[in-house]
Amino acid sequence: MRRLLISAAALAVLGGGIFWVVTAPKPLDAAQTAGLAGDVTRGESVFWAAGCASCHMAPQAKDEAQLVLAGGQRFASPFGTFLAPNISPDPDHGIGGWSLADFANALTRGVSPQGTHYFPAFPYNAYNKMQMQDLADLKAFMDTLPASATQSQPHEIPFPFNIRRSLGGWKFLFENKNWVLNGDLTEVEARGRYLVEAQAHCGECHTPRNILGGLDRSKWLAGAPNPSGKGRIPNITPAALNWSEGEIVEYLTTGFTPEFDSVGGHMVHVVENMARLPESDRASIASYLKRVPPISN
Repeated sequence: MRRLLISAAALAVLGGGIFWVVTAPKPLDAAQTAGLAGDVTRGESVFWAAGCASCHMAPQAKDEAQLVLAGGQRFASPFGTFLAPNISPDPDHGIGGWSLADFANALTRGVSPQGTHYFPAFPYNAYNKMQMQDLADLKAFMDTLPASATQSQPHEIPFPFNIRRSLGGWKFLFENKNWVLNGDLTEVEARGRYLVEAQAHCGECHTPRNILGGLDRSKWLAGAPNPSGKGRIPNITPAALNWSEGEIVEYLTTGFTPEFDSVGGHMVHVVENMARLPESDRASIASYLKRVPPISN
């Protein structure tokens, strides 16, 4: 019995040690952001493509107020309700005190400046494919936006999902820096892949998830239940989206479908963002969507 207890204790210590190593936050090497200078003009384009204001503006904000990234919007999910934080340049309540390394760690590694994990409601599993120069440009633009002293509100996440350390295990299982669409892509299609899979993080809503919230990449963009529990987010693979490339570009520009319907829900903000990009970017997205494997769902 004594030997059994000693063996069990040893295994528990070993298991705890493995868990601690596997779940530890893994920040970027400092050299990856060293010497990078951001360009405000290029950063504005990244800002709209990434949809930062759509989630981080205050609830019901309109027009120029959407550029005040005070946070506060609520996003329901099967794991609880997430509240978007203040990411304005305010040094105390926003991210005004962050370095570029802090910013890049948050967006590509899901790690806070304090060294804790962010919840994957923040789409760092898509942003981790972004180029470091784009991140530097994005930060340069966001630093020019109005500051807000609004206090970020805590997420409403029940036990055990609120254990931040366990998110390291989630990352170990589901973090993926590889592209979904591979093969011989044209320059236009590759640009579309970068926009869809990284900056615009389309898969975060349009791809179904498993029971632990990881994306089922075998059903990429094949539609998914709305995390709020109301309705369904549509399949946008060629199996369901039979629009021409020109019709997709028109939808992303004006919000009107070929059937003369209009965009609704959260996609209103997405279209508003896409309409601010060069038409060549919307055309790249359309070309990419026509190359995605068709999946009936």
